[in-house]
Amino acid sequence: MTPVLSLTRVSKSFGGLAALSDVSLSVGPGERRAIIGPNGAGKTTLFSLISGEALPSGGEILLFGRDVTRLAPHRRAALGLARTYQITNLFPRLTAFANCVLAAQALRPMKLHPHRDLRRYPEVLHRAGEVLAAVGLAGKADATVQDLSHGEQRQLEIALAIAGTPRLLLLDEPTAGLSPAESTTMTTLLKGLDPSITLLVIEHDMDVAFALTDRITVLHYGKVVADGLRHEVTANPLVQEIYLGVA
Repeated sequence: MTPVLSLTRVSKSFGGLAALSDVSLSVGPGERRAIIGPNGAGKTTLFSLISGEALPSGGEILLFGRDVTRLAPHRRAALGLARTYQITNLFPRLTAFANCVLAAQALRPMKLHPHRDLRRYPEVLHRAGEVLAAVGLAGKADATVQDLSHGEQRQLEIALAIAGTPRLLLLDEPTAGLSPAESTTMTTLLKGLDPSITLLVIEHDMDVAFALTDRITVLHYGKVVADGLRHEVTANPLVQEIYLGVA
């Protein structure tokens, strides 16, 4: 079966600093994979290379079997890739529903006409309502983003990310800044996503990472130092030393 994502000896340098070095990994269809590691390990840089927001210094990136190493971000999105960020990236003065409408139409061949009644786009409106319900915000459709709690804004970001029906979703610290209760809500939400969506998750909270994912990849100083199932990674002496703080 063709991997959803395949990286072969991918590297990225900024000047003389190697942010990533010879990173190779393969993610299968429907897999839930966590990328963990200390600050500065290269996790967000890895996501930027996968999404096309940065280009690698070396190596190859395949998305759904296609070489996308030099492909623009919007072309990768059209193939079925979506990404969220550590910092919320929403339109604060628009309603939650309007944000979802914009996301739902972004990858469609027919764009919204600014002077036409939205009711002329029933498919887009239906999808916007569908993704709001999927993240538990159906009752907040008419609320402006700036009036939502931080946790609700993070939920809305997930709605926007899945509005285009992605096949691969990159989640960059989805529980960052959330209270324990909000983190539990987010974890439950993500576990309930369509199982056909492949998830790649950067997460500092180990409990969340273990609850969400099947496999764990550990980065340290830009290199993969461990990769495997939860029990394999947590039993790895090197991981215990460099990430879990066990000497």
